[in-house]
Amino acid sequence: MADTDETFPDLDALARHLREQEKKAIIIFAYNGTGKTRLSMAFKNLGKKDESRDTLYFNAFTEDLFTWDNDLENDSERVLRMNTASRFFDGLSELEMESRIRNFLHRYADFNFDIDYEASHIRFWRETQKNAEEKDEPIPIKVSRGEENIFIWCFFLAVAQLAIDGQDAYKWVQYIYIDDPISSLDENNAIAVAAHLAQLIKGQNRVKVVISSHHTLFFNVVHNEMKNAQSYFLSKEPDGYHLHDTSSTPRFYHVAMLKELHEVAKSEKLYTYHFNILRSIMEKTATFHGFKNIGDISKHEPDDQDGTLHYRYVQLLSHGNYSLFEPMEMMEENKQIFRKILNDFMSNYRFNPELFPKDEALEANT
Repeated sequence: MADTDETFPDLDALARHLREQEKKAIIIFAYNGTGKTRLSMAFKNLGKKDESRDTLYFNAFTEDLFTWDNDLENDSERVLRMNTASRFFDGLSELEMESRIRNFLHRYADFNFDIDYEASHIRFWRETQKNAEEKDEPIPIKVSRGEENIFIWCFFLAVAQLAIDGQDAYKWVQYIYIDDPISSLDENNAIAVAAHLAQLIKGQNRVKVVISSHHTLFFNVVHNEMKNAQSYFLSKEPDGYHLHDTSSTPRFYHVAMLKELHEVAKSEKLYTYHFNILRSIMEKTATFHGFKNIGDISKHEPDDQDGTLHYRYVQLLSHGNYSLFEPMEMMEENKQIFRKILNDFMSNYRFNPELFPKDEALEANT
């Protein structure tokens, strides 16, 4: 079992730690900008030796293996090209990939496709028309960005299934690393993707799977579906990368983050990005309680001037150009404001007091 909070000087050290974990499934929540994609590449690179590889990964670079040819000359048949120089596409023409991908794709989308393996491109359509021989012929379309992303995700799932099943072309896969597969999905698809992914992974022991995401709903669904997975919260701090083991702290990330804010508020280690985290938690609380924005939960009464002022502070101090890679400590005045807003928020919206014991030093500071 991992310690509650471990710190790593760089992403390579963190990637090595993840590789050494005994659990077959690891789930990581981290905000955008923390280094999730770079962590996935560091993890992948540790498995490279000469021409050999051991990690099948999905991240922004995977999506870049597919590019549109918009047929600028004729403006008629637009296709999605595959960069078949990547090992990702090894041996696909012999594996009946269309039927494998369709099994996943038709859960989420209503368009169809075919793959031209010789030309290394994919054609999409929804409707057909009769040709000169009275045969149905697809009417090519360019799918939307969201539809393109879900197609690439389903393409990856089909390949991942081959790796999990130990198919010969993918026996080299010992690890699968998935980073943020839902960049352009609505909430319903986020739930479906998370649940479907969990079902694909559960019960298999051939490969180790690491999943990282900044998407709250996706993370929580995967976590709840995979009870035996190791769950972490990853943050970037001045002294390195902190990996919080959420199996020994609250299961839902927003409570874990509130617990983190509660702890740092008692210290002098308050940084400008902590306002961004507080704003995110307050926004989700406002939505849950049916309010339009965080201003509504900052005020006790409609004419509550302190609440209005707190709302303006959160708006102002969470929109600065703050770097997660070079964190800036708050000015003393802003630390006092932060503690006051956090204390009022936690007083008005009750959380389990066993998780947030009263602290005299914090109350004195507010």
